Formats: sequence, structure tokens, C-alpha cells
Amino acid sequence: MTSEPSRPASVRDAATGGIPAALADLGALVRIPSVAFPGFDRAEVQRSAEAVKALAEGTGLFESVQIRDAAIPGTEERGMPAVLATRAARNGRPTILLYAHHDVQPVGDETLWDSPPFEPTVRDGRLYGRGAADDKAGVMVHIGALRALREALGDDLDLGVALFIEGEEEAGSRSFASFLADNADALRADVIVVADSGNWDAVTPALTVSLRGNARFTMTVCTLEHASHSGMFGGAVPDAMMATVRLLSTLWDEDGAVAVEGLTVRDAATPTTYTEQTLRDEAGLPEGVQPVGRDSILSRIWNKPSITVTGIDAPSVRNASNTLSPEISVVISARVAPGQAAGDAYQAIAAHLRAHAPFGAQLEFGDVDLGDGFLVDTSGWAVADARDSFRDGYGVEPVDLGVGGSIPFIADLVRTFPEAQILVTGVEDPHARAHSPNESLHLDTFRHALLAEALLLERLDARTL
Repeated sequence: MTSEPSRPASVRDAATGGIPAALADLGALVRIPSVAFPGFDRAEVQRSAEAVKALAEGTGLFESVQIRDAAIPGTEERGMPAVLATRAARNGRPTILLYAHHDVQPVGDETLWDSPPFEPTVRDGRLYGRGAADDKAGVMVHIGALRALREALGDDLDLGVALFIEGEEEAGSRSFASFLADNADALRADVIVVADSGNWDAVTPALTVSLRGNARFTMTVCTLEHASHSGMFGGAVPDAMMATVRLLSTLWDEDGAVAVEGLTVRDAATPTTYTEQTLRDEAGLPEGVQPVGRDSILSRIWNKPSITVTGIDAPSVRNASNTLSPEISVVISARVAPGQAAGDAYQAIAAHLRAHAPFGAQLEFGDVDLGDGFLVDTSGWAVADARDSFRDGYGVEPVDLGVGGSIPFIADLVRTFPEAQILVTGVEDPHARAHSPNESLHLDTFRHALLAEALLLERLDARTL
């Protein structure tokens, strides 16, 4: 006489058996160029939303599946289409909100791709394509885990589920707060899983417990009323490029560490196993070019602020002439240590720049975009369940990590749902190259992530609040 398999074993079998279908559906999503940036075709984002809606409906799990958008505050525009699917909890079970996004970054220079960016291509155990990792893999981890849960538990499934697949995360989530306000009742949950982060490496799962915030803005430096001949007036008249270069250089000290008063540093321990060679390998830092900053490498990219100049409006090399530039504009992107408000960090940087403006240069600031960082309370039961599920799904001990990047909308989730336990997970590994040419997904990581999430859902379905 053979006994029936346990619930976890049934979910494991269903998740494992569903991986080929999940990967096929992921490939179909990658083929849709769902870029939500201005100037790109909104119809493709709509097509992507419709594809995700069909996938959600196909799970047979939800009572309602809709495509919705929300107003962009301060404008008459509507945000990009998102998918919202819901089912109510039964018999005292918790409700989980599963978040990912179906929009992707622009391709950039297509000649830098080794295969077409919207043609999913498998090479050496990785799936290449724009959005293959960030974040259509996150979408399919959710869908695949829900399929497995439905297949294994059938009508015995009591867990409440809200599935929220956003359509404009890469473009700044401009309507996110409005979407939360409009749909607060449908989105309210005991546990929120944000599948938009990464893992320690290709085999070790991680729970993201801290995220830096961001403060991004445009600064225009003006020194002249109009352009002038550099031969006639150079040496006496400060051109805007000279002033800009001098001013920007004050943002860092001799070691390349940020030198702005008022920016805080989070005091937290970091693993010691991350070496300079690991940094070179993961970031593409060639030998001979030295890392910047001080203290451990992980403390620099997890717990300290950073400042990067990400764009500049100035005469191009091709169009250069013997002219003193009257004004120069730059985009400054700062990452803010977890625990400091992004608005306070922006004010500190702006005050520093005003105080150090050379030659009386006039400064203007605009296009300010702020997002607060995030710190996880790791004492909750959902964190313990997630760690157990990672261990079971990946077969190795999970780790906690910080992330140097930002997911600003998490602060909106915290404000709207202060009682929810938030778990930040993901399927990226350090070689995923999200946002870059040749973005890719490590296929074994995807398989383990899908299995781990299915086991987490089973654990939550067995929990009575």
C-alpha cells in the first residue's frame, strides 16, 4: 500500500513539472518590446499586459483579473497598463501580494548585443533577451508558482492572493502611488513579495534586507550670457564647462569617496567573502583601474552613499568649435544610504553644489526624482518562512544581502500597507546584466526560484492567522 505524497512534495512535483511551460511562456513575453519610456510604442506595453492577463487567467486561481491604469499625479496623463488579479482568503488563511513588472529597459546600442534583444536565445545555460531577467522572469516565477499550487492543492487552496504586475517600473513608476490608492482594498495583504531583486550568486538565494534610496536631478551651470570666442576671451572668462568640471570634482575626495556633508552612512556588518576580484568580475572592472572609496567593498555599495554623473548636455566632439560654452547641464544620480530620507540627501547635495560653485557660476536645479531606501524587519514569521523555502528550493543555505540599487516604490508600499511583511526576492544573479546589452537569466536560478516560491505559497496556505 502506497501513501499519498505530502502537500510540499506534491507542490514540488507540480513546480518542477511546470518549469518547461514557464520558460516557454517567458520566451513569449521577452518577444514583446514593452518599453514604457516616452517615445516608445505604448501599444507594445498594452500587448504585454494582455499577455500577462491571459497567463493569470490561465492559472484558474483568481476570482478577478483586470488590466488597470492610474493617473500620474500633477499631469493629465494616465500611467501604463498593469495587471491586477485577486482571490479572497478562506478559513483564516493569510493573503499574499505578488509583485513584478512587465515593462523593460530600452535596448540601447543594438550592435552591442550578441543576439537580437527581443529574440530569446539560450547560450551556455542562460536565456538572453531584454527583460529575460528584469523582470519578466519575476512575472513567470509568480505564474509558475501559482500554477503549481493550484495543480497540487486544487480546491483545498485557501490562501488569499493578489497579483500585481506593474507596467512602468523601469520608467519611474510615476502612477504607482495613485494605483495603490485606487486599489488599496484589492492589494491589501499580510505578506508582500517583490520579485525584482537578485541573489548572492547563481546558486545561492538571497533575501534583500536593505536597499539604498535615490536622488536624481538635473543641474544647469551658467557663466555667460552667450557663447564667445575662446581665442579672444579664453583665460579671462570662465566658460561653463570649466566651472562644471571644477564643481563636479568637489563631490568626491581623493579616494573617490563621496565628500558631501549631510549624507549619512548606515552602520552595518557585511560579509567578508566579497573580494576585489569578485567586484572586477561582476562589474567589468579591468585590471589597472582601481576601485574607489574606503572600507569593505560591500559597505561601499550597500550602506554608503554614492554620486554618479549619468548624463551631460554639452557640445559633442564632432561639433566642437573654439567657443566658450555659456551653459552646461548634467544629470546627477545619487544613491542614498538606507535609513536616510532621499529628500534630505538631495538638499545636502544641492547645498554643497551651491556652496562650491566656482567663479560665481549660476546654478539651476530641476527634474528632481526622489525615492527612499528600505530596511526589512527580519523578525517576522514571513521572513522565517521565506528562508525555509529558499533552503528547500535551492538546496543551499540562503543569505541576507543589501542592494546598492533602488526600488523606490517599496517606500510607497510601506506607507500604504504599514502592517504588511515585505519580502524582496528575485531571480537575477551578478552576471544578469540587467539594463545592459546582453541581459540574461541563469536558467537554473529560475528553476530554483520558481520552486522556492511555490513552497513558500504552500507554507502560507498551511498557516492560520
